[in-house]
Amino acid sequence: MQKIPSVDLTDFLSGNEERKQKFVKEIGKAYEEIGFVALKGHFLDDKLTEDLYTEVKNFFNLPEEIKKQYEIPGIGGQRGYVSFGKEKAKDHTEADLKEFWHFGQYLADDSKYIGHPHYHNNIEVEELPDFNATGKQAYKMLEKTGIYVLRALAIYLELDEYYFDNYVSEGNSILRPIHYPPITKQPKGAVRAAAHGDINLITLLMGAQGRGLQVQNHNGEWIDAIAENDELVINVGDMLSRHTNNKLKSTIHRVVNPPRELWGTSRFSIPFFMHPIAEMKLDCLDNCINDKQPKLYDDITAGDFLYERLVELGLIQK
Repeated sequence: MQKIPSVDLTDFLSGNEERKQKFVKEIGKAYEEIGFVALKGHFLDDKLTEDLYTEVKNFFNLPEEIKKQYEIPGIGGQRGYVSFGKEKAKDHTEADLKEFWHFGQYLADDSKYIGHPHYHNNIEVEELPDFNATGKQAYKMLEKTGIYVLRALAIYLELDEYYFDNYVSEGNSILRPIHYPPITKQPKGAVRAAAHGDINLITLLMGAQGRGLQVQNHNGEWIDAIAENDELVINVGDMLSRHTNNKLKSTIHRVVNPPRELWGTSRFSIPFFMHPIAEMKLDCLDNCINDKQPKLYDDITAGDFLYERLVELGLIQK
């Protein structure tokens, strides 16, 4: 496979059973073969997308001393600002060339997760009155899109269509606007985002319209993942791969540095990491285990798996 397959969510939402099954088969096949798709027909409209990028760029253009006021110690970077050079990919020693922000789940006042150690309050940016409201709206639309994608995957896996709903409706999902600043000197082995797999169930990515994001296919070849202007790139994360006993593939991907003549330019991308609730069991599904594919992973909850990975990323200390 030399390119990312494209699918259209409006097929799934059409009310036409044939089109719905077409989408289920297309996305399921793509996630078995390479773990990535480009998705049309999502719930982010052009204005919301434009507004979000405007607010994100305004935030990263703030003076460093102001941004660092929003870097909250002791929470593993799960909300607010994470400054340049703080995160590294699993098994890598050099930090990625990026800074980023985290919007987290918006819990109802009576939610049982209020005060839960995995859920922190979102951080309000006083200098930008529209930043938080715009981020919240984008979060909600990406979460809605992700729920429908997971419903399609549940059907593909021969589960109840709504199997994932209760796990993700108050899941500890993260919206992460990322700024890859201009490169000012020869990096010492560092890239904008080193090769890695995502932690979560699925990732919905805004900002893959230009070269930079690359995906490793089953032959070990790196291929460019470039979406059309109206598409999100959506990939399988390690939690979903683990839960399906690697039937659906969490594919290694990276963001490479641009050619030297473009070092002076910034790159922005905005992934939505769709996480389940912490107590979801990621045990391999029975119908994904057989003689050809014996059970590959030990039983673990989503919360424990997330904790292990945040330690590996250097965001929290054991």
